[in-house]
Amino acid sequence: MANPQLASFKVPIVDNEPMRGYAVGSSERKALEAAIVKMEQELPFEVPCIVNGKPVKTGKLAKQIIPSDHARHLCSYHEADQATVASAIDGALAAKAEWEGMPWNDRAAIFLRAAELVSGKYRYQLMAATMLGQGKNAWQAEIDAAAELTDFFRFGVKYVEELYIQQPPKNAAGTWNRVEYRALEGFVLAVSPFNFTAIGGNLPGTPALVGNVVAWKPSPAATYSNYLVYQILAEAGVPPGVIQFVPGPPPEVVAQAIDHPAFSALHFTGSTFVFKKLWKDIAANLDKYKGYPRIVGETGGKNFHVIHKSADVRNAVLQSVRGAFEYQGQKCSALSRMYVSSSLWNSGFKDQFLGEIAKIKVGVPQDFSNFMGPVIGKPAFDKIVDYIGKGKAAGGEVLIGGTGDDSKGYFIQPTVILTKDPRSVTMAEEIFGPVVTVYVYDDADFEKTLELIDSTSPYALTGSIFAADRKALVLATNKLRNSSGNVYYNEKCTGAVVGQQPFGGARASGTNDKAGSISIFYRFVSARSIKENFVGLEDFQYPSNLI
Repeated sequence: MANPQLASFKVPIVDNEPMRGYAVGSSERKALEAAIVKMEQELPFEVPCIVNGKPVKTGKLAKQIIPSDHARHLCSYHEADQATVASAIDGALAAKAEWEGMPWNDRAAIFLRAAELVSGKYRYQLMAATMLGQGKNAWQAEIDAAAELTDFFRFGVKYVEELYIQQPPKNAAGTWNRVEYRALEGFVLAVSPFNFTAIGGNLPGTPALVGNVVAWKPSPAATYSNYLVYQILAEAGVPPGVIQFVPGPPPEVVAQAIDHPAFSALHFTGSTFVFKKLWKDIAANLDKYKGYPRIVGETGGKNFHVIHKSADVRNAVLQSVRGAFEYQGQKCSALSRMYVSSSLWNSGFKDQFLGEIAKIKVGVPQDFSNFMGPVIGKPAFDKIVDYIGKGKAAGGEVLIGGTGDDSKGYFIQPTVILTKDPRSVTMAEEIFGPVVTVYVYDDADFEKTLELIDSTSPYALTGSIFAADRKALVLATNKLRNSSGNVYYNEKCTGAVVGQQPFGGARASGTNDKAGSISIFYRFVSARSIKENFVGLEDFQYPSNLI
């Protein structure tokens, strides 16, 4: 039986987790290096499914390889079978009433505790797992597995507090109106991607924070870091059964979950193709469900930088290098297409851009001097190399890079393709790798170029406008109003921060429910209005009925 809430509590003031620099000789660098060495000495790890708080070993093992050294693997994990998934769903539903009924301050305390464990006790272990298993360098692991995951948990608590205090502003005489924000009826399926450990925590964490129970299927390529996140949540006090950890083959695990009558919501980050298929499958199952499932997804992008003739060249160059090549372009928000004013391109932008890219070091994440690491696996490597070939076949000129080496790890050099066709394949289709295609436009055609940006790709996730001319910024903002869910002025198109830039896009990029803000929590609650009357009626008739 949950304890009664004996006061109206206010959560602590929250702020973004300070990010550490990992400079040579710093204490945090030494601690991270030690965590990496320790992890390499102990791997490979064995990861079970976790159902009702207990490990389940199905005996059907798969491996999470180390993408910078594919002869080794970080862990072997037990794939959830049909019986395990069924048990996970049943266990989650059994845990639901007690979890939803737990006083809000206790749920909040659990997630605030989890934030402290991420930022402190487990910081370097999480980062080491993210670097080795997902190919991130130290800074990318810091902003993801340490800072952003901490921010998701801390700010999530604050946003739910703000959600719960939203109440009707009016009460008629003798009545009291109020609203409760119920968890959804049934269970939530969370399907998380490989590229952000923080998303692995946020996808199950967001619905759980408002009282839902969750079946969580992590990406095969992020299994170990996500397993650590699960352990952190359990140590923080999330009760057994509230979040069920069921790694395994996506089609089987996901299909079984959405086929269940108690399926109530999908929280998804991944490919547009898969998301569309799941939406269709859920629609085909509508007659099975008690209600209409919520579908929340972020699916990808073909993100742009448009460089106006008035832009600060140096800033635009450096922002574009970071936007395109941080984490090997494996961010949904990564820069993939650039539109550069001809006067700037020919008067120094091109040379500066290529000159900076030539400085990029590519190699293993354990070497902190490497700016880029490996892409996530063989399918990604082959796809990216194939797109480079498609770009050249379509008449594009490779200005730098264009090569890859998968003999030991899956390494691709940062690549720039110059095209004369603004609708060529590498300008329109998502690549998800370190490849950016440049189209140089005549200065006089700035407005036409904006129309081109809006109509070339089906995606609408992020985009950046570089201009010192305010009129140009206003024009671009208006013309590109529906072209991205996040737009940046004189800043790269990646790096949304929880609590600062709510993140998400529309069109083929997803449902734009804005992770990192209060908006996302509305999708995982079902409001119930309550009206209480204190004064009884003396007659059923109204004055208008009387003669």
